Amino acid sequence: MNPPALPLDELETVYDELAQAIDRAAASGRSELFLTKLALLNAHALGSAARFREQLEAALRDL
Repeated sequence: MNPPALPLDELETVYDELAQAIDRAAASGRSELFLTKLALLNAHALGSAARFREQLEAALRDL
């Protein structure tokens, strides 16, 4: 069972916060480390390696 989707207004807020955080990490040349840490924290929060793999594949589509 999939968790409920994030409402669009909250997704826009998350997008803005993520962009700002990436900019902050990039200022110190550590955006890759930040994104890796964020991904691992979110994988842990998801509680499912399979679900995380699905999210990885979705993120890689149409780059």
